[in-house]
Amino acid sequence: MAIGIILLVVILFGLIKFRTLKQLHFAMTIFNENKIVENFMNIKDNFPTRKILKSPNPTSLKSNLIYQLPSDFEWKNEKVNLEEYINYARTTGLTIIANDTVVYADYKNGMQESTPHISWSVSKSIVSALVGIALDEKLFDNIEDPITKYLPQFINSAYDGVRIKDILQMSTGVGFNEDYRDFNSDINRFGRHFAIGKSLEDFALGLKRVREPGTYHHYVSLNTQVLGILIVKVTGKSLCEYLKEKIWDPLGMQDDAHWVIDETGMEMALGGLNVSLRDYAKFGLLYARNGDWFGNQIIPKQWVESSFAMDGPHLQPGHNPASHDKFGYGLQWWRPEFPKGDYFACGIYNQFIYIHTAKNLVITKTSANHHFKEQGDDSKAKHVAMFQRIAEDFTSN
Repeated sequence: MAIGIILLVVILFGLIKFRTLKQLHFAMTIFNENKIVENFMNIKDNFPTRKILKSPNPTSLKSNLIYQLPSDFEWKNEKVNLEEYINYARTTGLTIIANDTVVYADYKNGMQESTPHISWSVSKSIVSALVGIALDEKLFDNIEDPITKYLPQFINSAYDGVRIKDILQMSTGVGFNEDYRDFNSDINRFGRHFAIGKSLEDFALGLKRVREPGTYHHYVSLNTQVLGILIVKVTGKSLCEYLKEKIWDPLGMQDDAHWVIDETGMEMALGGLNVSLRDYAKFGLLYARNGDWFGNQIIPKQWVESSFAMDGPHLQPGHNPASHDKFGYGLQWWRPEFPKGDYFACGIYNQFIYIHTAKNLVITKTSANHHFKEQGDDSKAKHVAMFQRIAEDFTSN
């Protein structure tokens, strides 16, 4: 009997170690050029995830696939062949919605319309929507409140006394190196920390503050993780449960989604959501419609408008000594360096939900651009230039 128990313990220990080593290996090789496309579509096979079931009443958007992409767009005073660039950036899917109708849809590199694809930091914009809904439901009082009013475990951490608004606006004063090219950067350390089975909250608790909150825009992915923890605390539900109840089912999402979770069951709020392109597009259309889903106000209109408002000097685009970035920022949504009534959600390796409010236009793109590490923000800006060129083809409502 005792020998059997010992043998069982040894087997279980071996399985846990094998799983941990497998996850660590995947994390270390996820962006390899020859595997990146497959990896981005198969996160759930390599990391623990929680499933979000498709809506019991799935609905399709109107479709009239009549739009043809422009032949080129301008980038740094040169003409770039648009189709060639789409292929160069390892695009896996591209959809365009104009006036609530899908006018263009294309899938590449093995992607299908129902394939879940990692969102990376597009997740942040979805988390922001959940914060806005929870606020509207009076599950917490005000984004001017310090986060520690609701999450006392962050007292004496870098987030002690930091306003929820500053967390939303990536202006916490928390020190963080988000350079994916640097093996020892904070974001890469975070990836290894997660891959070996450690808590996402613990990593956030270990960060240090380097400047006064609310004075400087510096993108820190762990800020969104703290927002995710806030949502779980005030709703009493997992992010998946709250997302399904408040957005997934009301929008009639057509496909199952998956959200990466840590050892405690907490979702990787900062970038672990995996969704089909057509369902990402629906979320984008919800914002383009100011939170109204054909007569049902899902997200408060004021929250949507605040999401792309740059209401502080440190949030303005262009050369800005109070910002670490040339792009503008709202509540977990980006503004272009040269905005034209547009804003966007963005994830590494070129995941996008681009919204042009005046033209009721939504462009959604998934990618596995292995060139990203060399190009970084240039690749983001180049995509925005391409989206702005496409927007030129459409007239306002």
